[in-house]
Amino acid sequence: MTKIRKSFLQFIFSGSLMRRWNDKLRPVELYEVDKQAHKMITAFLLYKLKSRDLEDDIALDLGAEIIEGCIFDYMYRLVITDIKPPVFYQIRENREHFEQLTNWVFEELEPIVKPIDENFWNRFVAYHVDALDHQNDSPAKRILTASHLFASKWEFNLIRSLNFFDEELRDIDASFTEQLQSMKDVQGVSDLLVNVGSNPFARVANLCGQLRFQIRWSQTARVPETSVLGHMFIVAVIAYLMSIEQSLSKARAVNNFFSGLFHDLPELLTRDIINPVKTSVKELPEIIHQYEKDELERRILDPLRSAGYEDIVNCLSYYLGVGYASEFLEQYQDELGIVHTLDSFEQMKEYNEDRYNGKDGALIKACDSLAALLEVYTSIYHGVSSAHLYDAMARLRNLCKQYQFGDFDLKALLADFN
Repeated sequence: MTKIRKSFLQFIFSGSLMRRWNDKLRPVELYEVDKQAHKMITAFLLYKLKSRDLEDDIALDLGAEIIEGCIFDYMYRLVITDIKPPVFYQIRENREHFEQLTNWVFEELEPIVKPIDENFWNRFVAYHVDALDHQNDSPAKRILTASHLFASKWEFNLIRSLNFFDEELRDIDASFTEQLQSMKDVQGVSDLLVNVGSNPFARVANLCGQLRFQIRWSQTARVPETSVLGHMFIVAVIAYLMSIEQSLSKARAVNNFFSGLFHDLPELLTRDIINPVKTSVKELPEIIHQYEKDELERRILDPLRSAGYEDIVNCLSYYLGVGYASEFLEQYQDELGIVHTLDSFEQMKEYNEDRYNGKDGALIKACDSLAALLEVYTSIYHGVSSAHLYDAMARLRNLCKQYQFGDFDLKALLADFN
């Protein structure tokens, strides 16, 4: 039975309603959860480059640090949502005021985060206590900072031409340029700043950012209108927290996060196709899968491979189940890197060590369904509903009831959604 409750899921999901650049003219709405997803996709790319120079265990620790640093920053940001960044930066420069703000954040979050995993909560507190004295300038933090700047500047480039009358724009642009230049010691940052057409590394980061324009459930009115990009981030966070809660190995937790983060990447190439359409013709799912596979290889994997990013290609292929029937499979790797597929989550117990580099496809699929349920439930709760959403609600609840992993199931959590 999971200790994650509806209140925590709703808190994590609230980033889907949190607008960014809210005082600027925007061509589309920009939301915090989308920015966090883009930031973590960029962080993954930088992380893989950094890992080339590290031992496997140190690289794994770095991956977990990056993931948790992102989640810690995101949760903090959600609590202080009404404080504009320039004001927050001023508060941060005053030790006493920053400490008061941070203690208030702790008070707000402890009741919904600590029950999930006390060690995770303690790491959250330690991370932000270190931030009070600007002590967390680790490699993980620098990768996160560089990724944050890249994703934020990507958004800024969308709105810049529309806000030609805004006096702040010149200062904002100069600040981004200065800060990104100061991050060039982070391997890969210089590659991100070149013309995307000449560098597959930058091109992938740019392409993934475009998933914020693809709205899920596009034929159904909803509030909020979540994007494919934001959905991937929600799935990744839930998958990581469930992995921690179930005492899975660090490698499985890290892989489950990134598998969740990238699980809908092929929709960049095919658009979001709703389930009734996918199942309307018997052969259609296989046709779509083959098309996704071909396009993924042509537009993302092959250009990366040709440019010398074989390690990134191997990771993405593993996360996306390239060469297998689905990305939602229980898999591990042996000492030669050969991938083995198991039939159940229960069988993965034997491979719950970092050296097996496992990933839990069924758990990620459960988190995918749970995130979709959260999207539907939230819209209905806000009074925007339809027969299609009620049908989806019933279907997703029944689907989630079927997910059981040993003594772990979603029944108590689903009861919260009555």
